[in-house]
Formats: sequence, structure tokens, C-alpha cells
Amino acid sequence: MSIYFRILTYVRRYWWHLLGSLVCILFFTIFSSASLVSIIPFLKVLFQQQRVEAPPAPLANVSDVQTELESSLTRPIDELRQALENWILTSGKLEALEKLCWIILVLILLKGIFGYLQTYFMAYVEQAVMRDIRNDLYRHLNRMDLAFFHSHRTGELISKITNDVNLINNGISAAFVTLTKNPLLILAYLLLAFYLSWKLTLAVLIILPFGYLIIRLVGSRLRRESTISQEKMADVTSVLQETISGIRVVKAFAMEEFEIKKFFRETYGYFRSLLRMTRVRNLSSPVNEFLGTAIAVGILWFGGRQVLEGNGLAPEEFMAFLMVIFSLMQPIKELSSVSTRLHEALAAGDRIFSLMDMQPAIRNKPNAIQIQAFEKEIEFQNVCFEYDSSEPVLQDISFTVQKGQVIALVGPSGAGKSTLVDLIPRFYDPTSGCILLDGHDLRDLDIRSLRRLLGIVTQETILFNDTVRNNIAYGMDDISQDQIEEAARIANALRFIQELPHGFDTVIGDRGVKLSGGQRQRLAIARAVLKNPPILILDEATSALDSESELLVQQAIERLMENRTSFVIAHRLSTILNADRILVLDRGRIVQSGTHEELVQHPGMYQKLYQMQFRA
Repeated sequence: MSIYFRILTYVRRYWWHLLGSLVCILFFTIFSSASLVSIIPFLKVLFQQQRVEAPPAPLANVSDVQTELESSLTRPIDELRQALENWILTSGKLEALEKLCWIILVLILLKGIFGYLQTYFMAYVEQAVMRDIRNDLYRHLNRMDLAFFHSHRTGELISKITNDVNLINNGISAAFVTLTKNPLLILAYLLLAFYLSWKLTLAVLIILPFGYLIIRLVGSRLRRESTISQEKMADVTSVLQETISGIRVVKAFAMEEFEIKKFFRETYGYFRSLLRMTRVRNLSSPVNEFLGTAIAVGILWFGGRQVLEGNGLAPEEFMAFLMVIFSLMQPIKELSSVSTRLHEALAAGDRIFSLMDMQPAIRNKPNAIQIQAFEKEIEFQNVCFEYDSSEPVLQDISFTVQKGQVIALVGPSGAGKSTLVDLIPRFYDPTSGCILLDGHDLRDLDIRSLRRLLGIVTQETILFNDTVRNNIAYGMDDISQDQIEEAARIANALRFIQELPHGFDTVIGDRGVKLSGGQRQRLAIARAVLKNPPILILDEATSALDSESELLVQQAIERLMENRTSFVIAHRLSTILNADRILVLDRGRIVQSGTHEELVQHPGMYQKLYQMQFRA
């Protein structure tokens, strides 16, 4: 029930629209019932004849008190009906028929108006709740740390934001429309049926306990199948996302058929889960319909005999009773699906809220310090780090970087270089030890204020399917065109941007696919230039480029690094010869430290790397 109440917290924000929908449901029920009642005088007008009232057959064991009680309960309704019939039937049959036609037309019109308004108000509530849940879920995902995204598949997260939220919408409709509208219609129709013939109506009610039992059994099974189905959909979405994002690799290795078979395998699993869920969901409807129809056929036989024998309902009343009973079947049928829809929604809500309840490992402390500028130094004090209590990635890292210095990090793959620089913007926190910025532990600083001091350019350039201008000025609204062009000039990007079809207004495609690797990298550098951060992190920014592009990007990087504290990861030692200090990492430890001239003179890892790269 806690999941249901959490969904209600979103619904109550729009209680005015919900109230409007409920009021419209009430009037819809009134006019729907009235339109059925109007059929009685209509049939009387068409088939009115003198009818000999047979005395009612005596009922066994029924007291005069009970008969009087029944009469007192129905007398006001009888008097009201008699007054309406007298008003309608005072004139001739043709005029009475005309009155009834207008009455029925007006009733159906009012029923339609209130039905439309109810649908609109409820749609507003449903769509607004879906929007709010998606927004909250997306906001929460953006606040999660990198470790969270490394442990969750992208397709699974996308499936929760899309498919699971849609299922919650179905549950809202079931809870507030079906559970309100249909019970009201059922109550109104039952009252009409009891008024017309309480004996026949009691026969209808015999089926309800059997229907409830079936609904309960189907609902519990459906909740399990719904969970499996959504997990299968997440698998499909994940494969699709991986294939599209890695399409270059797929084609390079001629693995199209392999990926197609994998996708077919996942869609077949989803297909099977949907079939199981469809079988379960659709089981209750035909069973309830058959049981209801069996009762209706019994009523036709039993009530029809009474009419023919002249000791039951009048023919027009029996016809009205049949219309009421058959009208009763539709809301009962819709009501039978409520449990299944609610169970689907609760299963989806459980998946969504379990995700929203996850807390990021990296978050602000209470009263975190807002840091405005970088003044002195960054210090690593005995920093150790490991992923998920596995083998240590960094061990006992200690060094100090003064403001304005360029620190280069070199070493073999897996030495821990990227992990070390990931600790500076607090993508991760050290397992032990601490990192100080101007004497403040990074864990005591406000995360956003810390990251505003940083500019990051990585080997894998992340650009967005937007214009060149918006990619350079990412997250900055008050930037002039002159500032954007100056940043592009410093990044050696202005010339190729001006040669694009629409210049700075050119849309560069998903992840910048319409640009070359060197062009994408220079846009990323222009973005960092425009941000103008005092601390710069360059993670192998030129490793994937050809010689010409590398030269242009390296020139842009050197301009970017002027008067900034920079951490540079490079596998090409030619790009870091002028670094103030070079740290050589191996297996998570600093094994050497010094300038290029110092390190190249002493035997060790740096000398070996240098000799391998410059042997020619």
C-alpha cells in the first residue's frame, strides 16, 4: 500500500481537476440512469393497451408488515413516476412521443457532455502525474554518482522512465475513473433494477462472489507476470541502445547478423512474457462475461414467463429491466479489469520508487562549504581507492600541486591515472585518505561549487545533438556571440566552424557524428575555454587523433592551459615534455616523480616509456 500512497502524493497536486472529473462522473451517472428510465414511458406510448391487473399471488411466509414496508419505500418513486407519466401522456400519443424524443435527446446530450468533461479532467491529471514522475525520476538519475551508472544498464533505466511510467498511468485511470464511475453506475442500475423487480435483481447478485474470487486470483498472477515483462522490455531497450551507440564497432567487425540474432532473442523473450501476461489479463473478462450472460439468460426465461402469465412486470417494465441488466454488464466487465491494472501499476511503481529511493554515494554534507575560487594548492594525502571492495586501484597517493602548475600523469594502462583525476571533481570519493583544496577536504565542499572550478576534456568527447553554438556555450545562458567566437578561435575551431553549412547554427548530430574526431575535440576545448575554469583536467585528449588534428588540438590545449592549474594524462610523452611535474603511476602507486629532464636521466619506468616512443 505504501507504493499506492506514494502515487497518490502526485495525484493530489491536481485535486481540482480530479474533483471536477468526479463531479462529472456523478452527473454522467445521473443522466445515464435517466436515459434508461425514459424508455419505460416511451414503450408505453408505443404499445399502450388496457391491461387487466391480476391480483398478486400470495407470498408464503411474508407478513403484512413487510409488505407495508416495501410499499412505503417505493411509494415516493411511484408517485414521481406517475406524475411524469401523467404529464407526458396527458395529450395525444403523437405529442407524447415528441416530448419523449426531446427528453431522450437532451438526456443523451447531457450524458455526452459530462462524459467528455470527465475524460478531459482525468486525462489532465493522468498526463500531469506522468510528467511529474518522469521529471522526478530524471532529476534523480542526474543526481546519482558515476558508480550507479556503471552498475545499471542504460536500457533498463530508459525502460523505467518510459514503459513503467505508462503502467502507473493505467493504474491512476483504474483507481479514480473505473473505481468511481463504474461502481456509481452499478449502484444506480441496481437501484433501478431493485425498484423494477427485487426478485430478479437478487438472482443477478449471486454471481458476484464468484467473479471477485476469479479477479483476485488473476490479479496476483498478473503482478508477477508484469514484473517479468518489464524486465524483458529493459533487456530489449538495452540491446537496442548498445547497438546504436556502438554501430561503428558492429560494422567494423561485420557483426550485424550477430547483433540481429541477439536482438531477436530478446524480443522473443519479451514476446513470450507478453503472451503470458495477456493470457492472464484476458482470462477474467470472458469468464465474468459468461457468468453474467448465464444470469441474464436465466432472467429472460424466469421474467419472460411472469410477463406472459400476467402476474409479473408489465411488458414495458420488463423490457426496461432487461436494458438495465444488460447495461449493468459493461461497468461490471470494466470493473473486473481494475485489479489487474492496479497490480500492473503497483509493480511498475515498485520498480520506479525503488530506483528513486537509492541515494547517491557522492552527495553534499549538511551545510556544505560554498567555494568561490581556487587560491593556493591541491593536496593528496595518503589517498587510497578501490571499486566495490575489490583490488585497490590507488594506494597511498600523496603529492601537492601549487596553483598554476602543470602536472602530468603517465604510466601503463590500468595504472590508475584516470581514477586519480576522477577523484578531483568527486566523481568518486577516496576509500581512505583525503584530498584538500585550499585546505578544505573535498568532501566538505558543495559539489556544484567545486565542479564550477573545473574544466574537463577527455579522450571520449561528449557532444549533443544541437547546434555548434549551444555545444560550446553548454549550460551558459548569458554568453555573447563574440565570446563564443573567441573561445572557438583559441581552440583552433573557428575556421572549420565557419565552413560548416550554417556556421555556428549547424546541428552536429548525436554525439557530434557529423564532425571529425579532431573537430569534436576542438569543440570540447572551446567549451572548456568559455567556462574559463581555474583547474583543468585533460584525460588523453589527443590520443585518438591523426598527426594534423593532434597538432591543432595540442596548440589549442597549450592556449587553454595558460595560467591554469592542469592535470594532464597522456600516453604520448611528446605532449608533456614541459610539464612542471610528471607523476609515473604503476599498479596504483606513484613509482617516480619529477620533471622530464630528471626522469629521463634515471633508470625506471619513465625512461623505458621514453625510449620506446622515441627509439627512432
